[in-house]
Amino acid sequence: MTNNDSYRYEPVERFGASMTSPRPWNQTALAGVELLNGRVAMLGFLAAIVGELLTGKGIVGQLALGLRLLLG
Repeated sequence: MTNNDSYRYEPVERFGASMTSPRPWNQTALAGVELLNGRVAMLGFLAAIVGELLTGKGIVGQLALGLRLLLG
């Protein structure tokens, strides 16, 4: 498990207050979220490449093949 102290969440604000507030973003929490987003994007690209190697079709061809299989 990771240390829960590494994420310092901002206090809850009234609805819409963060859109007009001059406060900076919580950089510690954003760093972890962006790291996770980057890793998931890398997995998505890897899945697209593996799918292309298996089917011999590009992304659009894979989507068309999937739709054909789903719709009969």
